[in-house]
Amino acid sequence: MNDPNERIILLVEDNPDDIELTQIALKKHHIANELIVARDGEEALNYLFRKGEFTELSLDEQPAVVLLDLKLPKVDGLEVLKQIRAHESTKYIPVVILTSSREDQDVLNGYKLHANSYIRKPVDFSQFSEAIRNLGLYWLILNELPPSAQ
Repeated sequence: MNDPNERIILLVEDNPDDIELTQIALKKHHIANELIVARDGEEALNYLFRKGEFTELSLDEQPAVVLLDLKLPKVDGLEVLKQIRAHESTKYIPVVILTSSREDQDVLNGYKLHANSYIRKPVDFSQFSEAIRNLGLYWLILNELPPSAQ
């Protein structure tokens, strides 16, 4: 999956408004990559590890980047990140924490668990849209994925 347009984005977000804003921002900036939405941490882990409803999917097609909220139902974002980093098939997938959390401890814990980036969601849509544009440009176009994550 070397074509940047074929790279999958996994958005792990439970807030329907933030999901919609992300979709609008991606469309606005002509980022046409497939967006998979997991609405809780358990669904995200099932997708990544091909469990539950995702058993038919190939492990070869992992996302190019995971946009991960921290405050999630069922399994919180930090636990999702911990499990991503603990498995050979997912440990090199770039994970960007994209959250409204203002807690310094969340930032510290995210980096302790090897998040690639931590971004606080801007409240203003134009700033949020610009953040999504920059995320897309960097993680989907400029960033070179390791061979196991392509």
